[in-house]
Amino acid sequence: MASICSTVQIPKNKDLQSIGHTCRTIYFVRKGLCRVYYYKKGVDITESFALENSLIARVESLFTGKPSKKGIQTLEDSEFIGIASPALFDLYDQFPEIERLFRKIFEAAYVETVHRIENIQFHTAEERYNDLIKNSPDLLQRVPLKHIASYLGITQVSLSRIRAKY
Repeated sequence: MASICSTVQIPKNKDLQSIGHTCRTIYFVRKGLCRVYYYKKGVDITESFALENSLIARVESLFTGKPSKKGIQTLEDSEFIGIASPALFDLYDQFPEIERLFRKIFEAAYVETVHRIENIQFHTAEERYNDLIKNSPDLLQRVPLKHIASYLGITQVSLSRIRAKY
């Protein structure tokens, strides 16, 4: 594994991967914080966050080989371990335990994505905010409120109203 990994350092507010880039690297966040984002009708939308000790990739691009409509941006000075996906996929054939490990990682990420979609579909903005406080209180201290609001699917004004209740 070490032979297919590299260390990448990206300063705050810079793209690790830009929109339109084809994802060929899976990143482990060693230090810092980043987000997956996209634009909808000119509005910057945050899809997800990744903190230390988590993986981040734009899997829709990784698995299809097509350019992504999403980017990955650092929100703090960050350090990543990049894992070259073509080399990783080659290792799958040699080491089934590596394939199994990454399958488990991608399955967990899929379940998390389904939970996020259900959260948006079935819960109010206030319930989504409460869930964020409960499950990821660290984000509120480290992420600008504009990104928290877009992640929750609400405006900054609505977020301010919800926060005022606390």
